[in-house]
Amino acid sequence: MTQRWDSDIAPVHPPVSIAGWLRIFLRISALFVLVFGGLLIKLLVRLVERPFCGVRRPVTPYLTQFVCRNALRLLGLRLHVQGTPMRGQGAIVANHTSWLDIFVLNASKRIYFVSKSEVASWPGIGWLARATGTVFIVRAPSRAREQTEVFQNRLLAGHKLLFFPEGTSTDGLQVLPFKTTLFQSFFAQNIKNQMAIQPVSVIYHAPEGLDRRFYGWWGDTSFGAHLLATLAPARQGWVDVIYHPPLRVADYPNRKALALACEADVRKGHLASLT
Repeated sequence: MTQRWDSDIAPVHPPVSIAGWLRIFLRISALFVLVFGGLLIKLLVRLVERPFCGVRRPVTPYLTQFVCRNALRLLGLRLHVQGTPMRGQGAIVANHTSWLDIFVLNASKRIYFVSKSEVASWPGIGWLARATGTVFIVRAPSRAREQTEVFQNRLLAGHKLLFFPEGTSTDGLQVLPFKTTLFQSFFAQNIKNQMAIQPVSVIYHAPEGLDRRFYGWWGDTSFGAHLLATLAPARQGWVDVIYHPPLRVADYPNRKALALACEADVRKGHLASLT
């Protein structure tokens, strides 16, 4: 049963102390050097990689994974991975809690995110998203065929696409019903027998003594405010990432059945780790 929640009630973050502001400054400085230094190196490598490999990216995803793993170390957020990321062709679906998901999921698997088109124009985040090969989509029925073709080309090139079927971030304490639209792309006749979808549960555990929803990012909370609150604690919590067995697309009659099966696995893993 889907739990109800009030998106207007933001997580409670304690006031930032002087020591907290110092930690924020040091962590942001280190993250800036790591992320944008890594981006510069990646762009230089891509200048060589692109002419020879085209859409295939045999080198740059490893740089993204290196940056994200070390970003979590700088944040102090411990990562625990269970299960085995799939090796075959297909995509990954996960529940969505926060901007931290980008680092967490890239750290544990070389992937390419699927994101709404608006993100491409966001300062900083948009640049990073484009550089890391994010697939941008327009949520309009008139663009469905075009987006299906983009998905197919990336999947057949061996890319692991990752999207959040909930369609929004949450407070981290539950999984919202999965939207089924993007699942339709995997039922195209020329790819459905080759594809699998791997459900992944992502569960954040707050720093000791703080609100259980500490890492959740939703409602009217700005990115800046959430970033500062996340970086302030002396000791961070941890995040569990659970890879469930992949589900073969061809085993399901339609997108709704496949989405429901993925949601059930993600919800089960989330509940088991959270309690």
